[in-house]
Amino acid sequence: MILTGRDYADVAVGEELPELSIPLTRTMIVATAIASRDYQDVHHDPGLAVERGSRDVFMNILTTNGLVDRYATSWAGPAARVRAIRIRLGAPNYPGDTMTLTGTVSAKDDAARRVEIAVRGTNSLGAHVTGTVVIELPEGGRP
Repeated sequence: MILTGRDYADVAVGEELPELSIPLTRTMIVATAIASRDYQDVHHDPGLAVERGSRDVFMNILTTNGLVDRYATSWAGPAARVRAIRIRLGAPNYPGDTMTLTGTVSAKDDAARRVEIAVRGTNSLGAHVTGTVVIELPEGGRP
């Protein structure tokens, strides 16, 4: 990932962001659910998750949203401002799998210096998350 940041002028529609692979551990899934104050039992109790029709505990949407934010802002840099995140969930993220995030710059708004990134996160079951992130980038002169 680029850590120094991006300038609006240096970004082109069609540009691909580097992949980010995230190992999905049981600890991560449970801890991030609790950290986001989501105490729904399907995110921390394997027995109850199975009883409710899941094969195991699974990641909550708040964690997914945070990971999508992290992915886009790690690429964009510290001067970037997230203006919108729109995501849709698909296949669950279960412990023991890996989610791979990918992204492509899908649009630019010159007047607002905003970049739209189409984001996709996949695991062994298919697409876990799809959506867009809109980021405002600095005009020039990285911080």
